[in-house]
Amino acid sequence: MMPFRGQAARSAPRPGQLDGAIAIIGLSCRLPAAPEPRSFWRMLRDGVHGITEVPGGRPDAAVLLAEGIRYGAFLSGVEEFDPEFFGISPREAASMDPQQRLMLELAWEALEDASIPPPTLRGTPSGVFVGAISDDYAILARRGGGQAITHYTMTGTHRAIIANRISYLLGLTGPSLIVDSAQSSSLVSVQLACESLRRGEATLALAGGVSLALAAEPAVSAARIGALSPDGRCYVFDSRANGYVRGEGGGLVVLKPLAAALRDKQ
Repeated sequence: MMPFRGQAARSAPRPGQLDGAIAIIGLSCRLPAAPEPRSFWRMLRDGVHGITEVPGGRPDAAVLLAEGIRYGAFLSGVEEFDPEFFGISPREAASMDPQQRLMLELAWEALEDASIPPPTLRGTPSGVFVGAISDDYAILARRGGGQAITHYTMTGTHRAIIANRISYLLGLTGPSLIVDSAQSSSLVSVQLACESLRRGEATLALAGGVSLALAAEPAVSAARIGALSPDGRCYVFDSRANGYVRGEGGGLVVLKPLAAALRDKQ
């Protein structure tokens, strides 16, 4: 997982060689047809994809099909969540954006992948940086009108809370923020996490992104400006390019200064 391990085993780093270097010591992901990193790697290796027709069980499936939106890359089981594991009541969990719930799961999985027991981070200046550009669950919640608002609606649907949930659960005292720079949001989150580690604001960082396409409105908006591919394929830098395909998923990496990772044998 960490490309520096073999190099470090062969020879000791020279003075100054590790300055500013950041190590990836753990990771997790939940992607269409790839519920964890190994299956995602197999998809890349075999040249396959997770694009399907719109699942019939989705809330706005009929609206999407009526607009001619037939394809996407969808996660299964986005409604599944074990609130007790995270100390959350079932009633509050029902008001939480599934993006919040998914990132709680991925944060725990990424730390386990790094062989870091999550409770050991409590009180540490560890940071959380998450790219998120959509809030489809908030759109769905607003459709219910004022009577659908509960004690948990604000914290459950506010995008900033996606990162804050992780920090609160783990008791982290470092930076905790959401990044929205459109399609580069996850990349910018990783960049900000690396800079925070280099400045010493954080000693460890969780960085990545999440996106769930739960409401029809964003897809319809993209379709009406001609941004979506009618045949459900992205042909990047290709003469066949005719739009993109909306996809869902989430992923996190655990980052640490390389010198500290080597010191801690991570």
